[in-house]
Amino acid sequence: MDIPLLAKAAILGVVEGLTEFLPISSTGHLILVGSLLGWTDEKAKVFDIAIQSGAILAVILVYWQRLWQTLRDLPTQAQAQRFALNVTIAFFPAVVLGLTLGAAIKAHLFTATVVAIALIVGGFIILWAEARQSRHVRVQSVDDMSPLDALKVGLVQCVAMIPGTSRSGATIIGGMLMGLSRQTATDFSFYLAIPTLVGAGVYSLYKERALLSMGDIPMFAVGTVFAFFSAWVCVRWLLRYIASHSFVPFAYYRIVFGALILITAQLGWVDWG
Repeated sequence: MDIPLLAKAAILGVVEGLTEFLPISSTGHLILVGSLLGWTDEKAKVFDIAIQSGAILAVILVYWQRLWQTLRDLPTQAQAQRFALNVTIAFFPAVVLGLTLGAAIKAHLFTATVVAIALIVGGFIILWAEARQSRHVRVQSVDDMSPLDALKVGLVQCVAMIPGTSRSGATIIGGMLMGLSRQTATDFSFYLAIPTLVGAGVYSLYKERALLSMGDIPMFAVGTVFAFFSAWVCVRWLLRYIASHSFVPFAYYRIVFGALILITAQLGWVDWG
């Protein structure tokens, strides 16, 4: 058993779980931490996507009651049907762009510089969204969203294919800019994460199956388990946090961290890969 490898898997699992649902970019953090750990080959990219399944299990657990009620009412209740339709509509753009541009993005944009710039730009967008939030809210519940609202959120989610942008950040802040309340945007972002991240994980594992072997199971298992527990803690904390706080602290974190990456790389203090 390769203990150092499993330790790296555990660290990256925690990073994934703590950052997947915060507007700070899990992919960006995984790229940076992976570079520091020497975890940068093609198998590492598959690992980073696959362990998202652990984070998604945490969301399913937290939202289990609503998800079960939707499945139970889907054949007969219009509200459940509308909710399922909205999630499907929002999911579709990511499928199209992921299949057409995913490989090119991984090949050319998975760099520390791109991550840093995306973090900084995203931080300023969060500040802008929060400054106008209280004056432009028109949707107070996920059940009040229209198919057009869902499509807009789905299109914004595609921007998160750029590492450092943050899938949750794009969907939450994008939703807020479109008139969703902070709570509604956050809830819908979590619901949308389920098909998006599960689909990305399954597709990545299938596409890169030639890189994997039975010996990789312990590494993937450790990463997934640590991602699950850290994400469960993070999601429960975030839902309590947004009840009385804004996303402004995350914006400042993004700006400072992005600037730190650029400065340390320019001065040669840290080799981010």
